[in-house]
Amino acid sequence: MLFPTIEFFLFFLVVFAASWALNSYNVSKKWLLLAASYFFYAQWDKIFVFLLLASATWNFGAALLIERARDSRLLKPVLISAVGGNLLLLGYFKYYDFLTAQIVNLFALAGLPIHLGQTGVALPVAISFLTFHGISYIVDVHRQQVTASRSIRDVMLYMAFFPHLVAGPIVRAADFLQQLATAPKPSNIRIGDSTILILSGLFKKIIVAGHLTAFLVDPVFADPNSYSSLDLVLAAIAYAVVIYCDFSGYTDIAIGIANLLGYHFPMNFNQPYRALSLQDFWRRWHITLSSWLRDYLYVPLGGNRHGSYKTYRNLMLTMLLGGLWHGAGAQFVVWGALHGAGLAVERALRLKHDGLGMVQTVYRWAITFTFVVVAWIFFRSPSLEAALDYLRLLFASDIETSILKPFILALVALGMAMHFTPCHWRDKVATAFERLHLAIQVMIIAGAIWLMALLAPPGIPPFIYFQF
Repeated sequence: MLFPTIEFFLFFLVVFAASWALNSYNVSKKWLLLAASYFFYAQWDKIFVFLLLASATWNFGAALLIERARDSRLLKPVLISAVGGNLLLLGYFKYYDFLTAQIVNLFALAGLPIHLGQTGVALPVAISFLTFHGISYIVDVHRQQVTASRSIRDVMLYMAFFPHLVAGPIVRAADFLQQLATAPKPSNIRIGDSTILILSGLFKKIIVAGHLTAFLVDPVFADPNSYSSLDLVLAAIAYAVVIYCDFSGYTDIAIGIANLLGYHFPMNFNQPYRALSLQDFWRRWHITLSSWLRDYLYVPLGGNRHGSYKTYRNLMLTMLLGGLWHGAGAQFVVWGALHGAGLAVERALRLKHDGLGMVQTVYRWAITFTFVVVAWIFFRSPSLEAALDYLRLLFASDIETSILKPFILALVALGMAMHFTPCHWRDKVATAFERLHLAIQVMIIAGAIWLMALLAPPGIPPFIYFQF
């Protein structure tokens, strides 16, 4: 069940009405939202609902054990086992086939053919986000940043809440479990802001990302040999727009839906293509993932506390594992390695953002944006070999174009314009929307949805981060 579908619209209308009807009965409301979240997930594969249940039960029990073992020698083994259980689940479903294939290839190179079986199981939707939520919960209990919940229902809802379940944002247990403790206040709902977020998210996904994907990005990346260097450059830039509009669009919808139900999610994007360095980029792109990698990987590895060499090592390891988290493929490892190396070089050069002149600012922005776009080629390509071939073809002499059309350029420009629109502009639009009569609000919402449905490309694909 995808957000931009009539099925989800009807599903959400029912959940929205029922949840607020039960708002005075907080326990009943939470049971309703839990049932709705499991129903939502079951629309992809009913069998994997047991995966949600198993993960929530494991982390619920592990958190209680960690709290009880706090002053004993069992604390470390319990914590390692709890984190290991989450990683084992992720490793089996996402990385087992990839690792066995690499082992088979290595033995084949040595003249020792072996056969290792494959799981033959499809990758469960949201397995990575599920793992991140589980690990953050038990580690935060260990760090005493949150008390282990005595309600398995609340932990199950935290893990499975349908707005963030599939592609984030990554919500910390300390923030969400606290919100579950009391019934949401209707006065805290920002109707205008939520509506504008949802509509803008749908527009980004359906109109901008949908058309650019169908008419430019997918055809060029599927067969780069059939296109000119200029086409490849344009497709790479267009993919930067696509992945931003696709992922930030999902996040906008998720944040808006959660707020309409009475809950607050953290911001996940802050104009990342304005960045003047890679460090600045990662402070703006997928903010909840960046902060997760920092707090649960980079800092435990030592962060920047033990000298330059270990700092560079920690940056590389963090980004390598961050790349591997996105997908079991060499192209994702290279993508992570590029960002890790770039971050290490920036730290060695001690780059500063303050006091830059106009020329320096433009130069730093151009370098950063170019680096990010080139790295996206590895992220988008189906394999490392395909990515390297794409880069090779970028430097071919043919600059004639077969796809450079005004419509395509307008969509790229529109996507970047939405990216660079200041947040306070959206706040002003939301405030103006809330002042309108209810009938006019309904007409605007219905008209916007009808127009997007009319202009939508055929066969809207799932959100990009669903595969992670």
